[in-house]
Amino acid sequence: MFGLGAVSVATDTDIISVPGLGQGPGVTGMLVSLLVFALMLGLTLRRSHPSYVAALAISLATALGHLVGVWAAVLIGTGGVVTATAVAGDLVRGGPSAVLVVAAAIAAWSGIALRRTRSARPRWPWEREEEE
Repeated sequence: MFGLGAVSVATDTDIISVPGLGQGPGVTGMLVSLLVFALMLGLTLRRSHPSYVAALAISLATALGHLVGVWAAVLIGTGGVVTATAVAGDLVRGGPSAVLVVAAAIAAWSGIALRRTRSARPRWPWEREEEE
């Protein structure tokens, strides 16, 4: 994700800076956050006229899902509750969680807007129905 890379470059630190963890916690956190986002947005879009306020709840739940996924993966990988909690705390303090909240809010708002406007795929002029 570009936003997380930008945070890493801007702060000159790794997103997860605990040595020896590898990529597993980050991948797990992203998968959990993706599942939370998709499930919550899908449930929201089932309504005929979804509210834009749901975008806030979706974005917060997505970031929380990321934290839970990373925390659980670090806990399984190291066996240390303190290390897992420290990694999750660094994600909140360092900015990656804020980036996820903003990205999820934009994506959720966009999905809700598409549903509310009942938009369709773009069509070429010759594909449109001619009115006679």
